Order: sequence, then structure tokens, then C-alpha cells
Amino acid sequence: MLISKLQNLSTSDHSSVVSMNLFVVLLLACIVIGHLLEENRWVNESITALLIGVCTGVVILLISRGKSSRLLVFSEDLFFIYLLPPIIFNAGFQVKKKQFFVNFSTIVLFGAIGTLVSCTIIALGATQFFKKLDIGTLELGDFLAIGAIFAATDSVCTLQVLNQDETPLLYSLVFGEGVVNDATSVVLFNAIQSFDLTHLDSSIALHFLGNFLYLFFASTMLGVFAGLLSAYIIKKLYFGRHSTDREVALMMLMAYLSYILAELFYLSGILTVFFCGIVMSHYTWHNVTESSRVTTKHAFATLSFVAEIFIFLYVGMDALDIEKWRFVSDSPGTSVAVSSILLGLLMLGRAAFVFPLSFLSNLAKKNQHEKISLQQQVIIWWAGLMRGAVSIALAYNQFTRSGHTQLRANAIMITSTITVVLVSTVVFGLMTKPLIRFLLPHSSKQTTSMLSSEPTTPKSIIIPLLGQDSVDDLAGHDIRRPASIRDLLTTPFNRHTVHRYWRKFDNAFMRPVFGGRGFVPFVPGSPTERSNNVQWQ
Repeated sequence: MLISKLQNLSTSDHSSVVSMNLFVVLLLACIVIGHLLEENRWVNESITALLIGVCTGVVILLISRGKSSRLLVFSEDLFFIYLLPPIIFNAGFQVKKKQFFVNFSTIVLFGAIGTLVSCTIIALGATQFFKKLDIGTLELGDFLAIGAIFAATDSVCTLQVLNQDETPLLYSLVFGEGVVNDATSVVLFNAIQSFDLTHLDSSIALHFLGNFLYLFFASTMLGVFAGLLSAYIIKKLYFGRHSTDREVALMMLMAYLSYILAELFYLSGILTVFFCGIVMSHYTWHNVTESSRVTTKHAFATLSFVAEIFIFLYVGMDALDIEKWRFVSDSPGTSVAVSSILLGLLMLGRAAFVFPLSFLSNLAKKNQHEKISLQQQVIIWWAGLMRGAVSIALAYNQFTRSGHTQLRANAIMITSTITVVLVSTVVFGLMTKPLIRFLLPHSSKQTTSMLSSEPTTPKSIIIPLLGQDSVDDLAGHDIRRPASIRDLLTTPFNRHTVHRYWRKFDNAFMRPVFGGRGFVPFVPGSPTERSNNVQWQ
């Protein structure tokens, strides 16, 4: 009996090893094929990984004679705890902070208010249309959850289809909105599951609003605190004197700790780790040795890249899960109808807030160059239509139990979610780059010249947290060009008032305590030693 159990265990372990080997081989194949398609104007690595995952699923399905289509079972924990944090952190670590914070009010407007508008329209539309289709029993909580599931944009795919060097404004708006949107969708989804929906009144709406504001500010502050703590520890103890490995490890673990703490305290880990990345790139990154700067920049980017490919490969293989498709095999027309309705509601829900909120945002901007043009609004609407692993994870949470379901309505919703993710990622993802080239043919040249003084952080150590108002950035505007930095800091620009006061506060109070460019004390072996030696020579 014992020998039989050991043999079964050994067989199970061997199967896991085989699965992991095949998955690693597929990851390598995605990287190689993605490199070969680097110059392709249509395909990006996320779409490549998704299609390879689907093809692999078909092969496994044929080999197993219809029993299984995947090497690994989709797990919410694997996605939210291990794969998503490095992607969001690296996005905050590498983001152009000037563009992000200049457009912060618009980003929050799109990400918070826009998500609520989109969720409402999708939920109301699903309630009206699904009742006319024979898909089984869905309750009010299910319809509201559907709204939250499909209101969640795919931040990961945005990183693939938009380039922050070619279209910095679009990148900061769409990706920034995606981060806030994902956090809002998860908060909204959890609220729907926790609230008593049998007694709806105004108190529930006020409670949700208060809960969202608390989560937003608490999550942001936790990320800022974790970033500042890492900067202070590295600045005071200066690990680089003995081992650069320790300071690199400290940065990685502090970033991951911020995410885990947010989940522990039921906050938004997405917002926390994003703002932790922003603060670390502004303070902590400047406190480590030069070799550690290069190491961290490439290490974070590599981890993010591998996690992105892993997610799309993962989703592609799970898309052909035979267990869920078996429930809809007798009525494929119903599944197609549900997926088509969801895609239509998704497009309508996004249009319902992108264009009106862009109009409101433009009203608050006096300078014509700062306003969001109609062409840019169309791209923002289109690029935000892609749905990804967040939607799938929330759908699995709502409509399955431990990844399995025995109800027809739940199975239809899972398969429809997978269909929407595949279609939106492939179709909308393929068309985004050509659409940008068509609507904004000169965007690459214009943005390159306008933002030549703002390289991607942390590739440069020139840019402060809220941006350095360079002369080049003001070119073409009806603003007097400052003759010097002192003139720049004393000239009363309306748009740059907050930036000016922030720089003064940062230089006077924050950098002397937490380090950063220009305020790291001289320690033997520190980043300032080389510059000081060069000056003396």
C-alpha cells in the first residue's frame, strides 16, 4: 500500500516536472519569435504568447484525446501574488513621472469615475440582454460582478501596444488609467461580493464611496512609505560598502513586501506597488552604487517581461479548457451571442466615459497643446478595450469553485470571458499600432523633440519626481522662455506651480533625509566617490 502511494506520488512529481519543462520551452519560444517579429507593425509579444498558448492547448488536447488542454491550471493566487506585482512595480519604476503627474487628475478621472460608468452600463446591458437568452439563472450580484469584471482593462497589454517614448501622453493616460482602473475594479468586485444586495439604498453607495477613497489613499500612502523606508535604510546603512547584492535584494524585497502588506491589510496591492516603484526610482535608486543601478534597472525589467509573457501564454492554454466548453457545446450560438453582447457593451461602456470625461478635462486646460485631441481620444478609447488576466481571474472567482464549475450559466460566463479576452487582445491589440500611425502620423517625431530632455527614468538621473520644466518642453507654447534654472523657478507658470513648490519642498526636506540625486553623503565606496575623485583630478 505504501509503495503504491509512493509510486503515485513519484508519477505526479514527474508529471509536474515535465509540465514545467514544456512551459519553460514555450517561454523561450515566445521570446525568440517575439524578437523575430520585433519590427512587425501588427504583432507584439503579448499576442504572440497568446497565440502560442492557444496552439499549444490544441496540441495537448489532441494528444490527450480531449481530456485536457493545459499544462497548468489557472490560479488566482499565482496571478495576483506572483505574476502581477513585478509588472506593475516595473511600470511605476520606469514610468515618465512628469507625464504621469501632470495628467494625474485626468488619469484618476478616467480610472475611477470612468470605471464606475463602464461598470454600470455593462451591468445594465447584461441584465437586459441576458434575460432574453437561455443561459441559466443569474442573480443581481452576478450581473453587477459582470460589470466589474469587464470594466477591468488590461494594463499588461497596454505596455506592449503603446510606446511611452513615441506617444508619452497616450501611454501615461492609458496605462495610468489602467492601474487605477484595475484597482477600482477589484475594489468594486469585492464590494459587490461583500454587500447585502437584497436591500439596496443610498447608504450602500456612500459606504462604497468611502471604502474606495480609503483604499485609494491608504494603498498609495503604504507604497510611498515602503519606498521611502527603503531609501532611508539604504542611505543610512549604505550596503554597497560591503555588498551590492544586499542593496539590490533589499530593493526587490521591499517592493514585494509593500504588495504583500497591502493584500494583508485588504488594500489595493496594485496601487501600492505602483507608487512604491515611483518613489524608489526617485529616491532609493540614487542611493545605491552605480553597478546596482544598472542591475536593478535590468532585473526589474526582465522580471516584468517574463511575467508578461507567462501570463499571456498561461491564458492562451487555459482558453481551451474542455471542462467549461463541454457545457456550451450543445448551444454554441448562445455562447457566441453572449460574447458578442459583452464586446458591444464593453465598447459602448468605454465610449460613454472617454469622450465626455475628455471634454471635461479639456475645459480645465487653457493651453491648446495640453488638451486631448479627438484623434487621441479615439486611440485612448480603442487601446483601453483590451481585456486580460484580471478579467479572467475575477470571472473565475465569481463563477467557479477552485477552478471548476458544474452550472451551465457559470460555464457560459467563463467561456464568454475567455472569448472576449482572446478577441479583444488579438483584434484590438493588432489594430492599435496601425491606428496610432494613421491618426497621429507625426506623433513620434513631435514627441521625441518635445521630450528630448526627459529620458525614461531611471535610465537618466536628471528628472525630478514631478519633472524638470526644460526649455525644450515649452517650445511652441505662448510662454516666455526662462534664461536660467533660477528664472524658471521664480517665473509664475500656472501649470507648473505645483511642480515648482514640490521641487522646493523636495530639495529642502525630502532629499536631505531620504537621499536622491545630489544629496547622497560622501561615503568611501559610495556613488559620490567617483564623481568627487573626478572633480579633484
